Amino acid sequence: MKCGIGPSARAGRFTPGGYNISSLSSDTGQKFFIELIKPSHYDDDGYVIQWAKSWIPSNSLACLYGLSSHAAQRQVLGNDVEIVLNAYDECNTVVPIKKIIRRINRSGARGVVCLVGVQTNQYPRALDIARQFREANVPVVIGGFHVSGCMAMLPDLPEDLKEAHAMGVSLFAGEAEGRLDRLFADAYHDRLEPTYNYLAELPSLQGAVTPHLPEAMVRKYVGSFASFDAGRGCPFQCSFCTIINVQGHKSRHRTADDVEELIRHGLTQGINRYFVTDDNFARNRNWESILDRLIELRDELDGNLGFMLQVDTLAHKIPAFVEKSVKAGVSKVFIGMESINPENLLAAKKRQNCISEYRTMLQTWRNAGIISYAGYILGFPADTPESVTRDIELIKRELPVDLLEFFILTPLPGSEDHQNLYVKGGRLETDMNRYDLEHITTDHPLMSDREWLDLYHAAWGIYYSPEHVETLLRRSAATSENPVKQTGRLVYHVAQFYGTTIYEKVHPLQSGYFRRKMRTQRRFGLPRENPLIFYLRRVWETIRTYAPVPLFVWKLLRLRKRILNDPRMKNYTDQALTPVDAAEGKEPLGLFDPGEADETPTRRAG
Repeated sequence: MKCGIGPSARAGRFTPGGYNISSLSSDTGQKFFIELIKPSHYDDDGYVIQWAKSWIPSNSLACLYGLSSHAAQRQVLGNDVEIVLNAYDECNTVVPIKKIIRRINRSGARGVVCLVGVQTNQYPRALDIARQFREANVPVVIGGFHVSGCMAMLPDLPEDLKEAHAMGVSLFAGEAEGRLDRLFADAYHDRLEPTYNYLAELPSLQGAVTPHLPEAMVRKYVGSFASFDAGRGCPFQCSFCTIINVQGHKSRHRTADDVEELIRHGLTQGINRYFVTDDNFARNRNWESILDRLIELRDELDGNLGFMLQVDTLAHKIPAFVEKSVKAGVSKVFIGMESINPENLLAAKKRQNCISEYRTMLQTWRNAGIISYAGYILGFPADTPESVTRDIELIKRELPVDLLEFFILTPLPGSEDHQNLYVKGGRLETDMNRYDLEHITTDHPLMSDREWLDLYHAAWGIYYSPEHVETLLRRSAATSENPVKQTGRLVYHVAQFYGTTIYEKVHPLQSGYFRRKMRTQRRFGLPRENPLIFYLRRVWETIRTYAPVPLFVWKLLRLRKRILNDPRMKNYTDQALTPVDAAEGKEPLGLFDPGEADETPTRRAG
């Protein structure tokens, strides 16, 4: 059965404010609780990483919440059963495990706990949560990219998934659209199967229930912004990617009507900023009609609508894509640049990345007034500490990217890289908690584990050096139509990205505002610390972490003010801002010139 419904029913799908607890009345008093939990993961000391407010909303949780709300509305368990829905993102919420157990196990009630969107690094935490529920005989289902990736790519069930089965936990692989009615019925009738595998059946998204979260949850994300996927699937073949092996290569997309409905519902909650989570929105076959509809909505709202997209390095060459993105309110794009070494890109099967286009591509986005983020992966086969350092310096000098974020090359379950190592018996870290793109999980042919990890930590400081931060702000002020606004945004993001790595010591994508550390939320098997020792250390950690932050931000703001007050602000230029055609024959370009051997290896020649 498809979860999409007809036009007349869809008009009443949501009530203003969403479903904080979604329920329907019943005469019999029989209740069925659906508890959706998006788990976080553990730090190196075994404590859950959690924030007062987190930065990145969970689209998986939003998708499951929308689908579950729809199931409750349709009374899929019958008119005599009241479905009660609750949702939690552990990145910003302490999950009330004991309270959930009590309400499901009380007389006359039934329920199921669904651990949703579980990534590999979150799987150990998901198992620990599941363990507590299973000890109380509460049904549990785990889904997400770790389960789906393992089942999609491995010849047999790995030990960590077998551990879930041994606990009596059900595993769900694939996408949930059209499948939850059966799952909830099985849980209600106490007949959950060990595995639900829908990987071979990718559902259509046209007319499907759209993602949403209740307003109270949205307020727990910084800026009260939300996320949605306008489509799924990617045509490329990057060997480190899990998405292509779980969501497929074929573009499946929502309609412009679906997206408009989602946006209008968000407006009832005061939400007008969205992260579009498509792995590559530019390859969504419906991108133009969606952007056209967003342009209409933005005009209707007097410009009070904004988006962040993920795109590939060639998106700027699609006719009208950049122009329509600007009109739709796109203010930031994330670009999977990954490397400027052709040898590395070829090894990763990222053939769509053409380094000779990088400068033009980044200038195009900059000229459109859009801030560019680029992902950069450390640890491809040809990388060494020396070569990566040279590459980053080359990027700083020749590419006008605004924000660079670094990742350790990680063979994630569900990727071709992981599959090859698994089948060949190569080294793979057995602790799934370390698959967070910040730890070493396999061998490198040219670097030791220590060299590789040190390179990752050093890379942030190399790119976000005081001198280069000043360059970033000068570029922004010189090229922006509104320097005050654009440099202000850039200061915020530099503080957010670089500040997180040096003060909170976690990757920006799993961070937030004010770390919450609970003594009772520690990894299974580790001892619970003495309260006096724990809280004294926690006070010291808090002071040590946050005391330097005001000075760090003040320095950024003072630098910005100095640049904005410079009468020559608009005259600034440098090599990265110079169009490639204008630079030919006038300046040496390390990205293109094989003769630049002293500055960059000849392997960069395109």
